[in-house]
Amino acid sequence: MEINDLTPAEQRLWRAFATGAAVDFRTQGEEDGPERSVRAAVLRALLLNGPREPGEIAALKVVGARVTGLLDLRQAVVDSMFRLVHCRFDEAPRLVGAQLSYISLRDSELPGLDASHARIDGGLRLTRCRVRGPVHLSRAQISGALYLDGAEVTATDPAQPILQLNQVSIDDDLCARGLRTQGLIRLDGASVTGSIDLEDAELSNPGAQVLSAESLDVGANLLGRRLRAHGRIDLRGSRVPGRVDLLRSRLSNPGGTALRASSCVIGELWLRDGDPIQGRLNLRRAEVGQLQLEPEMLPDQVRLLDLTYTFLTPHEPAERRLPMLERDDGAFDPHAYEQLTAAYRRTGDDRAARMVQLAKQRRHRGTLPWYGRAWGHLQDAAVGYGFRPLRAAGWLLSLLAVGSIVYAGHHPPPLKAGEAPDFNPVFYSLDLLLPVISFGQESAFAPRDWYQSLSYVLIVTGWILASTVVAGVTRTVSRQ
Repeated sequence: MEINDLTPAEQRLWRAFATGAAVDFRTQGEEDGPERSVRAAVLRALLLNGPREPGEIAALKVVGARVTGLLDLRQAVVDSMFRLVHCRFDEAPRLVGAQLSYISLRDSELPGLDASHARIDGGLRLTRCRVRGPVHLSRAQISGALYLDGAEVTATDPAQPILQLNQVSIDDDLCARGLRTQGLIRLDGASVTGSIDLEDAELSNPGAQVLSAESLDVGANLLGRRLRAHGRIDLRGSRVPGRVDLLRSRLSNPGGTALRASSCVIGELWLRDGDPIQGRLNLRRAEVGQLQLEPEMLPDQVRLLDLTYTFLTPHEPAERRLPMLERDDGAFDPHAYEQLTAAYRRTGDDRAARMVQLAKQRRHRGTLPWYGRAWGHLQDAAVGYGFRPLRAAGWLLSLLAVGSIVYAGHHPPPLKAGEAPDFNPVFYSLDLLLPVISFGQESAFAPRDWYQSLSYVLIVTGWILASTVVAGVTRTVSRQ
């Protein structure tokens, strides 16, 4: 391409390229006028075979231009950085399979971008870009950071993802604070060495997936404070050794799953200070070091099957934690109760741990046949399945008082008048209530009429109390 074939605007770029000087068109005529228009073919020629000057670093730096035509750098090798900021592209640039240096399209307007399979030795900056079509970065390798802060991406075809980042490899951070999207973001199998920052982002794809990030591998944190997501977020099988921070977030997918983090390995998961989640929360088979979960954020359906966690914060009474264990599609999951019990024991709250175990036994009772349920009710009423031993003492003292008062007013006749000891209503009642201990009273006296019926009631009740106490103590010891 000869310089004589260029427009005045393009000649300015041609002369500035060799020294890396910036060319600002924002003060040159109308936005769509010829003074600010640059052909994409000219930009391609500069990047592939532009003029060089000894001792200077060639670079393409353009501000406020309108780029006409298609910027086609497919499979190209470009060693010069290019920065096209505040520009407007008529067609979506194609950078498929290219080997590129640092790229900045900050504050530009594009109908889309295709840089799949590209290798970018520096960063890719799309800060505050307005993109009216899909952005393809699948399987791209970016040695620096990917910047999407304040960008707006909308789709022309709702069936296609608007941000295709599946299998992308980023050696730094993915910065997307304040990102606005309408459609699906796909991050399946992506690898980010640093953190993913989605704080203050607004992602919208109602009734469908809004973020698909299955098997995502993050080196540090996934930050989503004040995130507003309208649609399903899927993190299944992802690994985040730092924290997944969803403080003050708003997750909404009514009638479906709002957040799926099943089979994930997460250092810390923060769900606090936000609005109640609208839709299901799925944490099945996830491994979480510290689970910061506020009861107020929990939705009506919480799937916790085989979820494991070490610490559960903030510390809440068991009464506020137990309802979440009853929202897993009505299924009884003993593992969930054991996890909550262990979390309370780590903090030294034995009372809450016992309450969780009691709730577990009551929930399990509903899965038993009628005779198992009947025996369970007896254990619960007598000693609270062994977790409320003082209840047995209360029953014993009450029955002892009844027997002592009744038999003090009516001494049963002795079986052998000459051999019977002095009658003691307290010891006689204890003989009836305690099946193992004997004070010599029960075998020496024989009540009659309804007093005999009372003795049978005390004997049967004593055996029931003894059996439930033994069963409860055995269950409690086995959990220590």
